[in-house]
Amino acid sequence: MEYFLITFGCQMNKSDSEKIAEFFEKSDYQSASNIKEADLVVINMCSVRQSAVNRVYGVLEKFNQAKLNRIKFKTVLTGCILKKDRRKFEKLFDLILDTKDLKSWPKELKKLNIKFSKTHDREVFMNKNNITAYIPIMTGCNNFCSYCVVPYARGREISRPSEEIICEAKNLIKKGIKEIWLLGQNVNSYKGYKDSFKQTNKKTKPTLQKYDRLNCEFSFPQLLRRINEIPGKFWIRFTSSHPKDFSDDLIKVMKSCEKITPYLNLPVQSGDDKILKNMNRPYTIKKYKNIIKKVKKEIPNICLSTDVIVGFPGETKKQFENTVKLFKEIRYDMAYINRYSPRSGTAGAKLIDNVSAKEKKARENILNEILKKTALENNKKYLNKIIEVLMINNSFGKTETNKTVKIESNRNLAGKFIKVKIIKALPWGLKGKYDK
Repeated sequence: MEYFLITFGCQMNKSDSEKIAEFFEKSDYQSASNIKEADLVVINMCSVRQSAVNRVYGVLEKFNQAKLNRIKFKTVLTGCILKKDRRKFEKLFDLILDTKDLKSWPKELKKLNIKFSKTHDREVFMNKNNITAYIPIMTGCNNFCSYCVVPYARGREISRPSEEIICEAKNLIKKGIKEIWLLGQNVNSYKGYKDSFKQTNKKTKPTLQKYDRLNCEFSFPQLLRRINEIPGKFWIRFTSSHPKDFSDDLIKVMKSCEKITPYLNLPVQSGDDKILKNMNRPYTIKKYKNIIKKVKKEIPNICLSTDVIVGFPGETKKQFENTVKLFKEIRYDMAYINRYSPRSGTAGAKLIDNVSAKEKKARENILNEILKKTALENNKKYLNKIIEVLMINNSFGKTETNKTVKIESNRNLAGKFIKVKIIKALPWGLKGKYDK
């Protein structure tokens, strides 16, 4: 049998999709090249943004057309799904399953007459290119930003046991993985307990404070140190960080650990303090800029990216100009710019969405133009330099600062670290020359 997997969402969704793909392939399923060839179609979605939900409906139209052409297949929805979205989709999919419990999937899929010749217990997180691996270190979120549904869709914050993460990283390195991404909605607040939650009393559970004191093993910087100590040549990256929890200790670890790459995604969301307060982002722009200043001082070659929302309810032109000023001052290498859209159930949805779609698009364009200019200027610093690149395939690779490099080569370079001379700089990448 063949399956077809569609993913809408963030890197956490991509990580889940890798688990799902590995699950099917270890169960003797093959990946179909398109929907028409599949016996089973799985959509891994994200309810965080309405645009992702709309894309699911777009795919459903293709399903309906395929069924009109008498193509038979079963459909499964999974991922980060709000209750209100789940209720709407229940009638449109054959099954809705939870990515957190893949072991139960064979039993559930049996209801659709889909059987497995094999099952396996171990969940893996390896990317299909066998070069990059995504390891979620935690799920859920406790921050309740007023625009975000993650705490409602994925639940409250839960950290995975630290030894489990370290063991998984070791196994992936033994398999030849060269790049590890540690994932979490807020990796800075990771608390690495040795084991899963244990009751110290059969009748009552210990308080979180008591649990922290008794069982907490690692903070996020300590986890990074342990993974950095694993033998082998590989890079460590992580996302996403929250400014409110960004510590000096984390900066020291990033500087001192040779396998942690000089790349940082630090979402700012807005350059205006009042908008940040309305977003329930508990930091000021002054604090944010102080963090960036410290990072740049300790790690001069750091590559910085951010997330930002334009057109949040009540955002005036003057408040947006503060975001413009921040972009010009920080000079980001990359930014993920999103136009605000209300999500039901969040505090932001109670506010009047009074910035027009046209104005949101205009503000997005302004930031993109600034970003394009600063990214190009930053990339020109690489010209004529020989730098190390991890090749993803024979013509495409990444620098340790997470910049894309294209080269021309007929050699089998995938998964190798090579030295490349940069001959051209573009806003969103580099072009290199490889002579060997």
